Amino acid sequence: QEQLVESGGGLVQAGGALRLSCAASGRTFSRYIMGWFRQAPGKEREFVAAFMTSSLTDYSDSVKGRFTISRDIDKNTVYLQMNSLKSEDTAVYYCAAGTRWTMRETARVDYWGQGTQVTVSS
Repeated sequence: QEQLVESGGGLVQAGGALRLSCAASGRTFSRYIMGWFRQAPGKEREFVAAFMTSSLTDYSDSVKGRFTISRDIDKNTVYLQMNSLKSEDTAVYYCAAGTRWTMRETARVDYWGQGTQVTVSS
């Protein structure tokens, strides 16, 4: 059974950093685009970042320059390094896998993780 499991969320002060991890299992996700979305209370799920290759990544304007997505193919894991965190980054962060670039729309996601909470205190 295909599964994406996130970890690394938590509570951090504004200006701090967190690194999220997403471990994929159950199938070979190496051919999939991997990414992250987030959903704040009362808001729709929104795109954060996506990784196709080390030279082809995509970021939302709100996180560009602060967040970095990376991938370890051997470990079947994707990471999201989040720096200079702001209170507006508070949300549940979801790992996502899909096959259509760009993966900016939830409709383009084939697999979802269960989510991990990130809370940034101001």
